[in-house]
Amino acid sequence: MDRVLRVVLFPVLIAQAISVRRSALRLPEPIGPRSGDVIRKVDHPPLRILIAGDSSAAGVGVSTQAEALSGQLAAQLSCTHAVHWRLLATNGHRTADTLLRLQQEPTGRDVDVVVLALGVNDVTRLTSKTRFHMEQSALINLLKRKYRAKLIILCGVPPMARFPALPNPLAWFLGQHAARLDQVLARLAETQADVLHLPFQIDLSPDMAARDGYHPSARAYRLWAEVLCKTIRG
Repeated sequence: MDRVLRVVLFPVLIAQAISVRRSALRLPEPIGPRSGDVIRKVDHPPLRILIAGDSSAAGVGVSTQAEALSGQLAAQLSCTHAVHWRLLATNGHRTADTLLRLQQEPTGRDVDVVVLALGVNDVTRLTSKTRFHMEQSALINLLKRKYRAKLIILCGVPPMARFPALPNPLAWFLGQHAARLDQVLARLAETQADVLHLPFQIDLSPDMAARDGYHPSARAYRLWAEVLCKTIRG
């Protein structure tokens, strides 16, 4: 049934996609450091964190990295651990782009936890489930081999049908594909050792979106960091 609807709605979907692209408010990546150490007098061993991915990993939607996912996660984890963190994320990146970026890094740095935030741009570029599975698998293997990651967290693809900036039926169409790609992440986590799929858990109320209606707000980043922090601490 979904395939039939996609074919019937194709002209409308194309027109809406072009309109959204033309009218979208383009927010910059936040200012601030992309790596750092947060060290307090705590009893637990240090944590080496790598955050990689797209605009949400990069913190688009807020002004500074302190308000973004990297800053909020490092601050929360520092209550129990010395934290050494690094951010490798770029607005617009798909899984293939992040894979290439990490491949081109001159040397891998051993990390304890990798947080991957990818999928939205794979959805909008209509990456197939097969290709998404292949590229995510290659990325996981690279992180284990080059960075010796002990835990890889695959953040769930958000329910794009509920993005305020997207009109229907485009929102419905992208939401369907987002759910399909998120299923790929869940299955990968089931079959890969030391890989965890973290389903999207944030209620998409109006205050959770930045002013572009597309990216997270500071509050959403804080809640996302809280969920990640609990997951990492176990």
